[in-house]
Amino acid sequence: MSTDEITRMQEEIAHLARAVDDLSDTVIRQEREIATLTRRLEMLIERAAEQELAEGGTVPLADRKPPHW
Repeated sequence: MSTDEITRMQEEIAHLARAVDDLSDTVIRQEREIATLTRRLEMLIERAAEQELAEGGTVPLADRKPPHW
């Protein structure tokens, strides 16, 4: 194997390692965003249910146990 081939392979490995690191950073960022959005959605659902109850509604169907429980 020539020195040029080894150098080319080392450069390719370095580029691939950088790509893996970039993808890892992206996955971590997305995981945090998903967790934040999930918490916000839960808060909005809770607020909507509280508002429905305050307006004289019943417990939302999503919060009721099925009849067979």
